[in-house]
Amino acid sequence: MGNKDIFDDEDKLRIQSEYETLVNNLVRCKKEGDRELIDKAFRIANEAHWNMRRKSGEPYIIHPISVAKIVNQEIGLGAKSIAVALLHDIVEDTDYTLEDIEREFDPKIASLIDGLTKISGTYNKENSSSMQAENFRKMLLTLSDDLRVILIKIADRLHNMRTLDSMPEHKKMKVAGETIFLYAPLANRLGLYAIKSELEDLSFKFRQPQIYEEIAAKLKHSERKYISIINKFSLPIIERLTQAGLKFDISGRPKSIFSIWKKMQAKNVPFEEIYDVLAVRIVFEPQANIPEKTQCWNIYSMITDAYLPKPDRLRDWVSRPKPNGYEALHVTVMGPEGKWVEIQIRSKRMDEIAERGYAAHWKYKGDESPESELDKWIKKIRQMLENPLEDPIEFLDEFKMNLFSSEIMVFTPKGTLVSLPKGASALDFAYEIHTEVGNKAIGAKINYKLNPINAILMSGDQVEIITSDIAKPEREWLSFVRTSKAKVAIKNTLKSDSKDTVQQGIEILDGKLKEIGLTANPEVMKSLLSHYDMLNKEDFHYGIGTGKINLDDLKKILKKTPSPNVIKYWELKLIGSKKQKKSDAEQKKKIDNSAPFLLRENVDNAEQSYEIANCCNPIPGDEVTGYHSPDGAIIIHKPKCPVAIRIMSNEGNRIIAVKWAIHKLVAFLARISMTGIDRIGLVNEITNIISSELKVNMTKINISVQNGIFEGTIDLYVHHTKDLNNLILKISNIKGIENVKRVEDFSK
Repeated sequence: MGNKDIFDDEDKLRIQSEYETLVNNLVRCKKEGDRELIDKAFRIANEAHWNMRRKSGEPYIIHPISVAKIVNQEIGLGAKSIAVALLHDIVEDTDYTLEDIEREFDPKIASLIDGLTKISGTYNKENSSSMQAENFRKMLLTLSDDLRVILIKIADRLHNMRTLDSMPEHKKMKVAGETIFLYAPLANRLGLYAIKSELEDLSFKFRQPQIYEEIAAKLKHSERKYISIINKFSLPIIERLTQAGLKFDISGRPKSIFSIWKKMQAKNVPFEEIYDVLAVRIVFEPQANIPEKTQCWNIYSMITDAYLPKPDRLRDWVSRPKPNGYEALHVTVMGPEGKWVEIQIRSKRMDEIAERGYAAHWKYKGDESPESELDKWIKKIRQMLENPLEDPIEFLDEFKMNLFSSEIMVFTPKGTLVSLPKGASALDFAYEIHTEVGNKAIGAKINYKLNPINAILMSGDQVEIITSDIAKPEREWLSFVRTSKAKVAIKNTLKSDSKDTVQQGIEILDGKLKEIGLTANPEVMKSLLSHYDMLNKEDFHYGIGTGKINLDDLKKILKKTPSPNVIKYWELKLIGSKKQKKSDAEQKKKIDNSAPFLLRENVDNAEQSYEIANCCNPIPGDEVTGYHSPDGAIIIHKPKCPVAIRIMSNEGNRIIAVKWAIHKLVAFLARISMTGIDRIGLVNEITNIISSELKVNMTKINISVQNGIFEGTIDLYVHHTKDLNNLILKISNIKGIENVKRVEDFSK
């Protein structure tokens, strides 16, 4: 929030100017009393935030005004939502209470602000990992009341991301991680495509600035060339559409930086090999008495008369819109200079829904319209909120899965269409029909063939569930259901049965530990959960109670000597002091967030241990972020690592900025992969460069040859990414080598 400071004339002019740009460009605020409501909200908010500044130094009221602009001009909400956006921080940051708001306005505005106010004090323990997750769950509870709260919250997050530069590094990572983990997919699910793309790009910019800048520079460098290609490409289409008497707008643009990077990652190719960086959008005025869907296909026909389409890249979202309400026809065609160009065909109505999402969706929906996929999704979320999981982080993961999952459509025996997430099983389908059908399921007929209940469904399958009165849910079912509805139903049924088994397991474990003179303290439990590969204590105790976990070797497991602190050329796990183990108080020493934590290699003088995460295997030179774990250790991840993104979202208060110091002694494990045309002596040439010329220590080499094409991986130890890049460059110059690259994730 920043320090209080008396506003000068420049500040007052800035506030007035910003407010005028809001009220002079209002959308959907034509009703009587709308302007008065907005003026009153601004006056109260301005007084409440007077002389308050943000971290950037600007007057605090600029933030609510900016959020109100996004709410109105970019999402399309009306006067009441603008008023709420202007007032959204006054309950948390000033002396105003909800009662004051209700007295000044009405209960609805007070209720919306209550939904937006961050939850403080409930989860304020320093080590609480669930604080962010619990806050998010409480915010989502407003879905059952008014979706505008979520839309205003997304606008609030968008403005925070646009002004994130003024925040300290560790806060940037927390907010950026939370944004990509939850807010961007949530915006996408609500149909706010433009906002979703901007949130993704901004999060990417702060999490991986180096890669972001590289792609942005390449796009800028190619900008003039792209404009020329798009102009040349558009001329034959404009000619055909004009001859057909259509009214339309045609515009071209490169894809977002984050979507380009995702394609580079998915296809393992450099920027230059992404074939559909360019996209053209055609937005047409629908002609009377001709269905919009028919007009989309007519335009498609005119385009493919001019250009050759890529058959596997046709996307038909006019016949069946996306779950977020998005409608369009996408086709990729071969344009000038051998460049693939994606064309999006939309009517004006489709375009407004695509850009403004939920607000526009309701504008076009009549009372008689059938329930949309978006409505169905909101119903599912409400069901999740009515049966919340006890662990808020588990709830958050369930919710994220509902956001990210692609949809499949399956049929009941009577032909009713049921929407499920991709990867759903026959058991998910059973629970979607009814909880009792799921609880009694023993098998399924999929396309008239008998299958087990864990069979994975495909879009278009027709499914009939076979039930039995003696069947009941089993714990294993949780491993093959995808929907939240199925998981909650199974857990509720199992809960009562498992309590006795868990208690029995606790008693057996306590007895066994007593025999060897130990108790179930946190250190002992951590060792046991790690050894038996269990995620939590309850599952561990349940396994003991059912006899699936054998404790005969308990003494041997708990007497295992830990691996050395520093291993210079074998498996590097932990860097820290070689001296005796520090006390818990020393380990949990507070980290200074004012400067990045230095990742040193001088192990004898290290004040704080740090651990290299084996999920993403960062090495010196990589962009990295730190997680200050509750036990005191700092775990180093790459910012793009899925585990790191999840931590940023759930435990952002534990994210710290880190920076590599020079590493000359300790080596880090890395892997490279190669492909090429086989020849005699090729492998010998590769290993000579690695061992003799560059003096790099190899630990594993794996080569296979098929039909004259060879593929291989080499595990080796390096001090820095520069060493690795030098090695890749040298190997790529060997005759016959087609491709050499670093393998980012080789922990599997």
